Amino acid sequence: MKYYIIAGERSGDLHAANLVKSLREIDTSREVRGIGGDYMKDSGVEVFMHYRDLAVMGFWEVLKSVAKLRRLLKLCQKDLMAFKPDVLILVDFAGFNLRMATFGKANGIRTYYYISPKIWAWNQKRVFKIKKVVDRMFVILPFEKHFYQRYNYEVDYVGNPLLDAIDAFQPNEQFNDKNNIGINPVIAVLPGSRKQEVAYILETMLSVIQYFPDYRFVVAAVDNLPPEVYAVLDKTEQVSMVYNQTYDLLAHAHAAIVTSGTATLETALLNVPQVVCYKTSNFTYHIAKHFIKVGYISLVNLIAGEEVVKELIQNEFTTTNLKIAIREILPEGNKRQHILTGYQKVRELLGTQSASQTTARLILAHLA
Repeated sequence: MKYYIIAGERSGDLHAANLVKSLREIDTSREVRGIGGDYMKDSGVEVFMHYRDLAVMGFWEVLKSVAKLRRLLKLCQKDLMAFKPDVLILVDFAGFNLRMATFGKANGIRTYYYISPKIWAWNQKRVFKIKKVVDRMFVILPFEKHFYQRYNYEVDYVGNPLLDAIDAFQPNEQFNDKNNIGINPVIAVLPGSRKQEVAYILETMLSVIQYFPDYRFVVAAVDNLPPEVYAVLDKTEQVSMVYNQTYDLLAHAHAAIVTSGTATLETALLNVPQVVCYKTSNFTYHIAKHFIKVGYISLVNLIAGEEVVKELIQNEFTTTNLKIAIREILPEGNKRQHILTGYQKVRELLGTQSASQTTARLILAHLA
């Protein structure tokens, strides 16, 4: 079989790579090409374009990059047609991938989607487009199956791929020594993997350091961003930075400050109490808040169906509010046990099946 896979960001790159590994176990003659990053490349994918070229977020940011994205879309479509795959597999990244789904369907290419776009959060009418252009959808959040059922669209719940990654994770006991973190307890800082996220969020995340002199703040950095993105750390003592060691950092942390996104669920599955933060441009925020259809922004709260972790969004994301929220989740805080109990509920709702293996089997079964 020939597979063309598109992942437009770091987390999608990881999950796509694990899916490819599972496909490799049951389809030894496979050929895989597509758009992704280093994880996909290491799994044996012939990466045509790196996802960093597509990394744009926010309404205003997208508007400024329309010409670039249109050009990249044309390049991808040309490459897809030259490769002539048996199936096009799209991983999250709705803005780009739904356009590719439309193109694939129009050209007679079987189109599958792994990790649904978050259409349940806003612009729910996109479900009608998905029904037209996506032949099979594999979802990773339990409530997504019920969402699609409301529109008479049957999807497969395959479990959550983060469970695979975290269950396979083995903490490095030498993490603190390796990174010169010292003996103070750690508060992990996860500012995200996109340049715009870090620019809007990191400085406020670190503004509370003075109120927690007994703790060491450690920033989870990623190497796909330029070093200057983390320049604010140069002005700050009592803080360290580690690259590409997020799971090890969380495994050694007493609490975490996390940008809304996949990392909130990773933090929960590693059982670290957290405060969830999010901020973007005022233009993007005011547009988005008119369309958002859900009561929470963090995956933890969305899966649980209640507020398990505190969310500080836009104007609520201030130094004062963040300081109060962190104090509540530290070992002596009054919200810590509530969070840990909520995490257990989230794990039970997610189930135990391997998402990548389940999806790989279903892909082959549907193709057959």
